[in-house]
Amino acid sequence: MSGIDHLGILVEDIDKSVDFYKVALAPLGIECVMDFSHEGQRHAGFGDDGKPYFWLSGGGRVPGNHVCFSAGSRAEVDAFYAAAMQAGAKDNGAPGLRPHYHANYYGAFVLDPDGQNIEAVYHGPD
Repeated sequence: MSGIDHLGILVEDIDKSVDFYKVALAPLGIECVMDFSHEGQRHAGFGDDGKPYFWLSGGGRVPGNHVCFSAGSRAEVDAFYAAAMQAGAKDNGAPGLRPHYHANYYGAFVLDPDGQNIEAVYHGPD
């Protein structure tokens, strides 16, 4: 099977980012499944079923990243957005249809503590 196995982004404040993503991704069923330090750098892996596929690594910042997480419903997209905003995100596009992508594209966009563009999307009908 081919495809992306995992993705990692650098963050400035790993503690703040781990706390943010624990809250923001919980409505999508994504949790921190690994958290360790190696050679003085902390890494935290988020995923489900014990498999991390979204990694945060402390000690740097590369602005302009975009990560999109799949949601199981429009309600999950709404819950992601609300949780992320509660955790300190900045709005980058409230939940709603984005018909310029396709007729059923329902997404929400936030900026994380480092200004990374984070999205949740549901592709199904209402």
